[in-house]
Amino acid sequence: MKQWPEGPAADPGAARERYSSDMRAERKALREVFGADLPSAHLGLGIVIAASVVVGLLAGPIVGALVAGSFAALFLLALVVTLLRGIGGLDAARRAYLFTFGWGQWF
Repeated sequence: MKQWPEGPAADPGAARERYSSDMRAERKALREVFGADLPSAHLGLGIVIAASVVVGLLAGPIVGALVAGSFAALFLLALVVTLLRGIGGLDAARRAYLFTFGWGQWF
């Protein structure tokens, strides 16, 4: 267990504030590393469409539809989870879109 610099007589409010600020800094760093933007999500969507067409031509239209349908299901699941968290409207759709297709930033 981590010992606080203040010792056993630590102020709980100061400790809570230090923890909160550390968590904010860590989350900000993670958002910068893994943050996706709309152009990269558009690229991810384009890759999925191209892959669905190629798979559809090579393995049959049903398999291509399964590839596209799996990403559509992932998008709908992300949208439902976002709506259940209390985020509504276009922001919910944007977050679900970035979650589903934001991996396009690595191409």
